[in-house]
Amino acid sequence: MARPRFLLSPWPWRSAAYLLSGVPAGIAVLVVTVALAVAGGVLSLVLVGLPLLALLALGGIPVAGLERRRTRLVDPRPLPDPHRGPPAPGLWPWARTRFRERATWRELGHALLFALVLWPLDLVAVGLGLLLPLDLIATPLLMATVGDGREAKAVKLWTVTSWPAAWAFAVLGVVFLAGCGYALGAVAGARAELTRILLAPRDHVLGQRVTELTRSRMRLVDAFEAERRRIERDLHDGAQQRLVALTMVLGLARLDAPPGPLADRLRTAHEEAGEVLAELRELIRGIHPTVLTDYGLAAAITDAADRSVVPVDVALDGVAGGSAGRFSDAVEATAYFVVCEALANVARHSGAARATVTGRYGDGRLVLAVEDDGRGGARAAGGSGLTGLADRVSVLDGRLSLSSPVGGPTVLRVEIPCDIRADSVRGSAPKPPTRRV
Repeated sequence: MARPRFLLSPWPWRSAAYLLSGVPAGIAVLVVTVALAVAGGVLSLVLVGLPLLALLALGGIPVAGLERRRTRLVDPRPLPDPHRGPPAPGLWPWARTRFRERATWRELGHALLFALVLWPLDLVAVGLGLLLPLDLIATPLLMATVGDGREAKAVKLWTVTSWPAAWAFAVLGVVFLAGCGYALGAVAGARAELTRILLAPRDHVLGQRVTELTRSRMRLVDAFEAERRRIERDLHDGAQQRLVALTMVLGLARLDAPPGPLADRLRTAHEEAGEVLAELRELIRGIHPTVLTDYGLAAAITDAADRSVVPVDVALDGVAGGSAGRFSDAVEATAYFVVCEALANVARHSGAARATVTGRYGDGRLVLAVEDDGRGGARAAGGSGLTGLADRVSVLDGRLSLSSPVGGPTVLRVEIPCDIRADSVRGSAPKPPTRRV
């Protein structure tokens, strides 16, 4: 509207069309609403009117759909539909879902406001902003036709008896129409914004953005895990196999070489190749362990406990793996690396003589806890590496907590909401999930 050519654009006429179309729509909504309310109230005494009252309660949904389309006349931004899909096909699941939604009752309130208040305001705005100046502009035409060139009624209020006065009223109508073009645009914009507030409140828009942000983070986590598995496979099937072959060649060369400086150098090279191979295997295990991919979370946690410097007791109840079904890749990887980081911290910082890893799955939640009998006083933000893991857990809508009073014990607990994917069996039966060291 701030542009100089606003009056020459189609927007003033689109604004007028938006307000003008609201009048018959509002009248129709008023008639249908009153009819359903009266008929439903009277017939509810014999239970026949209850479906009519239910239909009245759902009447805001089609009205809101119509308003979303009408608003596009003056506002190119789409109005999102806040309704979610029913859990199952059929009329009853659809109706049950709609009656439980806040959006349904908000749209009913909008429909009642539209029927009782908004369309009369649209009519007043169109009458003052469009019909009144057009009537002034038509004064010479009325004088030439209806008044036989002698007189005419301008806006049914003033009697015009001369042609100069008739043309003066026409010029006044043109000026008035130009000013009303801006007024109609402002009123239509305010009317559309009110509709947007009623039908698409800001909290719903923010909720959609949060949902999309969460989904995008989940997609990034899945892509990250897929890339980790690809790197692990490439290293395992490529570089590791070449190092194994190199180690074997150096070992055979040591057997064939006579004693002397050459044999000593071959021995040194053979030992260095063995150390590099061991480091590469540890690196591959740190990227994404094969046991986690092949056998599942329970076997991977048991394997991590086997490799721990501190003796670890493992007790897992209902943690899926192998033929029992699997969690998603992101859940398994996150839970595994949390346990590994916790066991590494136990070995490096706690001074503990023993640690315990417990886990259970139930009610759609995976809960793992790592406890040690060390000195305590641990902090998640003290360089323990748990901050990044806490961020990964939060992406999965989970929680990671640390309790470590001075003197111990230290307990790291992670809780992740997840489901078992019964169709994701990817190997033979895992190692026993319960062991004692």
